[in-house]
Amino acid sequence: MKIKKEFLAVISILLLAVVPIISFANTEAMQGAGHSDPIAPVILALIIILLAAKIGGELFEKINQPAVLGELISGMVIGNLFLFSGGIFDFGQMFESESINMLAGLGVMILLFQVGLESNIKELMRVGISSLSVAIIGVVVPLILGYYICVLIIPEAGFNAHLFVGATLTATSVGITARVLKDLDKLRTPEAKIILGAAVIDDILGLIILSIVSGIIISGSVSVGTVVYTSITSFAFLFISIIIGLKAAPLIGKKVSGMKVEGMKIVTAFLFLFTMAYLADMIGLAMIVGAFAAGLILDDVSFVNKKEHHIEVLVKPLYCIFVPVFFVLMGIQVKLDVFLDPKIIAIALAITVVSVIGKQLCGIGVRCKNASKLVVGIGMISRGEVGLIFAGVGKGLGVIDDSLFGAIVIMVILTTLITPPLLKWSIARNDRKLGLSKTE
Repeated sequence: MKIKKEFLAVISILLLAVVPIISFANTEAMQGAGHSDPIAPVILALIIILLAAKIGGELFEKINQPAVLGELISGMVIGNLFLFSGGIFDFGQMFESESINMLAGLGVMILLFQVGLESNIKELMRVGISSLSVAIIGVVVPLILGYYICVLIIPEAGFNAHLFVGATLTATSVGITARVLKDLDKLRTPEAKIILGAAVIDDILGLIILSIVSGIIISGSVSVGTVVYTSITSFAFLFISIIIGLKAAPLIGKKVSGMKVEGMKIVTAFLFLFTMAYLADMIGLAMIVGAFAAGLILDDVSFVNKKEHHIEVLVKPLYCIFVPVFFVLMGIQVKLDVFLDPKIIAIALAITVVSVIGKQLCGIGVRCKNASKLVVGIGMISRGEVGLIFAGVGKGLGVIDDSLFGAIVIMVILTTLITPPLLKWSIARNDRKLGLSKTE
């Protein structure tokens, strides 16, 4: 009864707070009335996003679910209000602007940077074999399952489409899982280290597969040289940058500690973050991989300055502002009208089932005796923004039509939404098994 009352209270607050702002956005910002400053629509979009994120997060915290799930659902509500309001609340391009997407991209980089700060390279190395095994299985099995399920249910789509759907299922979104692990204060568990390590390797393997599949589709073949180059540069980036960073970062930290200018510690930390993210992008990796590496490098760096707090504390306010923007925007991009086509639903459910099975089987690769295979497998399920990127490339190449793209979007939605509650359940189950917790 108490939860029900709190649920109704939060819903009421959500309606009272967000709907007037949405109405204002629709009548003022979208028509340009009274807004001569080009940044005004961006500010308005941030008001709506942050309000929805915090209220949605509070709602789901009240019902004992991760806040990130509330942020995703809030985004879905905002993005589909035009369906429920007869087109009255239609945002148009408010949330499709480059400015909002840039802020969301910054948010996910800060998330992975924070995760890196709370991780430890030596501890990740201890689970390196498990991470590698989990990543390889988590790429190969979904690729095969995705290809053959498409051959079975949509044979008319053709080889290229079947292959690209399989490639899309290899993706893993570390953002969702990392956020849930952080919310549950489980980033230092063996399972978290395996998942994070596997996710980084998975990103590299996914990049290689994407380049191979795209090459096959564009030219009918792909050169061995391209594959070898992509593989070597990707792994070399991580290895060299971390080795050099671990040597240089303490020296820089010592130098920065002697400076009197205010805010030098946080500026130095973000210089590392942006530099590593940019270098990752230059060689074709996702910038979040560089952001994660930057966090790992700065994890043990000591800034001896009594005037400022630890780096993690300094980053926290920016984390609370920009990370929710990413998750709400992911929810906003979900268009619920794709659920109305029975054919798309059938295809989506089929590839969702094999995508879950494929990633769950990667738990077999866990070699640590004290790590839960179930938790690791569930932690790798979410496709998130990575799956959407793969699908977008396929659509851009003309391999995936609108119906198949819609099915992939639904798969991404479902895997993104089921991961937080399943991960929380599996962690609570594992804690009870180990005697760490008597209740969920």
